[in-house]
Amino acid sequence: MTLALMSLLLPLASALVLLVLRARSPVLMILATLGSLIAAAGALYQVVDGGEQLLALGGWEPPLGIRFRLTPLSGLLLVFTALIHLLVAFYAAASRHSQTRHTDYWPLSGLLHASLVALWLSNDLFNWYVTLELLGLVAVALVTLAGPKAYRAAMRYLILSLVASLFYLLGVALLYGRYGVLDVALLASLTEADATTHTALLLMTLGLMLKAALWPLHLWLPPAHAGAPTAVSALLSALVVKGPLFILWLIWSEIAPPALARDMGFIMALAGVAALLSGGWSAMRTPYIKTLVAYSTVAQLGYALMALGLLLYWELPELHVALWLFVLSHGLAKVSMFLAAGEMQATLGSKRISALTGATQTMPVAMFAFAVAGGSLIGLPPSGGFLAKWLLLQPLFAEPANWFWAFAVLLGTLASAVYVFRVVALAFDRAKPTRPDFDPHVLAQWLALIPALLVWGMALVSQPLILWLTGVTH
Repeated sequence: MTLALMSLLLPLASALVLLVLRARSPVLMILATLGSLIAAAGALYQVVDGGEQLLALGGWEPPLGIRFRLTPLSGLLLVFTALIHLLVAFYAAASRHSQTRHTDYWPLSGLLHASLVALWLSNDLFNWYVTLELLGLVAVALVTLAGPKAYRAAMRYLILSLVASLFYLLGVALLYGRYGVLDVALLASLTEADATTHTALLLMTLGLMLKAALWPLHLWLPPAHAGAPTAVSALLSALVVKGPLFILWLIWSEIAPPALARDMGFIMALAGVAALLSGGWSAMRTPYIKTLVAYSTVAQLGYALMALGLLLYWELPELHVALWLFVLSHGLAKVSMFLAAGEMQATLGSKRISALTGATQTMPVAMFAFAVAGGSLIGLPPSGGFLAKWLLLQPLFAEPANWFWAFAVLLGTLASAVYVFRVVALAFDRAKPTRPDFDPHVLAQWLALIPALLVWGMALVSQPLILWLTGVTH
């Protein structure tokens, strides 16, 4: 647990130092993120080797105190969070078009990192509320770094985030009034399928779905993600929306009575299907490149929501693996797509997809990164997206009665292929004459490619990764 706390404290302390000194240099935060990644890797190794670890904060045990809980899955998420932050930090420091160089991005990104680590480690409903609030406020502040043009989207994000927090907090209050505890492990042994518990869980679910931009509560996401600076868009899509999803998974798989979880699972799975179709349709229709990538987040979260819903509905433990493979592969692919799209948008001087005509000739590395990451979203083998989709489809093909869900996955895959190849096909047209000052930044393009290569590299460790996730998520 000491290493897990170091993974939390390094970005937090560095952010506070930058704020106090009013320094905006990327060097300190990059070093802190690298240290956090090393500490997270050590924590993951220790928890896999020695088993789950608990820490009573301040020495107070529940129900009076709160506990941090380090599991193999939360250890993996610590590593994943630090890795994504490190990749994005290198891009933010290197890109000449970045709106984050020598700005408040650096202390805010450290606070975002620390908030996520605290969320992964928390094991208390109210502590999750605190981390969700910190995460939302920092994310809104990061969106505003794009300037006045992003203020409307940031304000909508802020208001809806606060509304979501009220729903979640009201549900927590109802559970506390009913059972007198907030610790997840204690609640799991006490909850009953009564009206109060049902109402509380529904309120918390509404709040978490709104914060995670899960269909149909996703309308704040496209303008916020598309309007934010490129590095911020990558963090929001890869990490921020995954925090509420993690809590949603825990409250329905550990706290909720099985009968309630089964009923909610069917509804979640249907919402996942709607997300696949609605998000894919919107991505196919939008004329703007970053908005396309933002709507694809809505669609791709539909796979995770469907996996979670079917996990609760059928109680099949192997769907745990599909869920978390979707989270990991989507995070890496979306970082690459946002960085590549943002770099092309800034260099070509237009937000429109039509400006990418001939991009394979003018910005080949960035376009290759976009296409490779898009291949994972489609589910092309042997990418990480393919692994997740294959695991999801296996129980769907087992019984003819489940083919509706398999058909929904097929439609979502076709929609993904359409909006990805819409961009790729245009990029292979003859390039338009470039401006005299056209000067693409090669390093930034290569930094956008690295996450895409990593998500395809998941195939190299597919068997041990799947076997390991099968063990740690049961």
